[in-house]
Amino acid sequence: MIAIFRKELWTFFGNWSAWFIIAAFSLIGSLFLFFFENDFNLFDIGTATLQSYFVLAPWLLMFVIPAVSMKSLAEEEQSGTLNWLFSQPVKISEIIAGKFLSVLIVGVLCIIPSLVYFCTVYILGVPKGNIDLGATFGSYFGLVLLIAVFSAVGILASSLSQNQIMAYLLGVFLCFIFYFGIEQLASYKLLGGADYILSNLGFYQHFIAFTRGLIDTRDVFYFLLVIVLSLFLAKIFVEKKK
Repeated sequence: MIAIFRKELWTFFGNWSAWFIIAAFSLIGSLFLFFFENDFNLFDIGTATLQSYFVLAPWLLMFVIPAVSMKSLAEEEQSGTLNWLFSQPVKISEIIAGKFLSVLIVGVLCIIPSLVYFCTVYILGVPKGNIDLGATFGSYFGLVLLIAVFSAVGILASSLSQNQIMAYLLGVFLCFIFYFGIEQLASYKLLGGADYILSNLGFYQHFIAFTRGLIDTRDVFYFLLVIVLSLFLAKIFVEKKK
């Protein structure tokens, strides 16, 4: 697994693709938070909070993470190197785990520059430091879990596809459905009491709890369960290609 992990990281950072993705993610976030006139602009909000960032970030990650994960397995199959991996003394579960961890690392690195936003809000707050640290750190923890679950879904999408474009489109679609689509469907209240259950099947309700500073073990368990299930399904689909 370590060898696969190192190989994937070298692929991402050796050809500058990871650096470009991290820079683009940070640039777009900065434009929305400080320059563009919109509901996310920190100066327009007028309060010392990063909550607008934690609303914006999942939507950006929804497109960024599938872009990172799309080549993980789809490119291996397309180029024929997947069969070479099968011939090596490495388990399929280790291949999946190594690729998942590499995508997760790149995703986490995307949000590291946002600590500059935190420092800015902390300094500009009146009085200085007037920011809800509990909600902020809880939101960061939730965002890391969301990155992990997006990464797992992206790996699953890549295992289902034979080319990178289809892997990317399927990854974005699945992330969108699980984060926003299920929540939106539940908001129509078409199922009566079952709407609450439907809402809790999606990512949004579990992530939004962290943005309030509440770290509930049930939400953590939910994300871990989806991650494990997604990677397990990816392992099954890759084994069928063996």
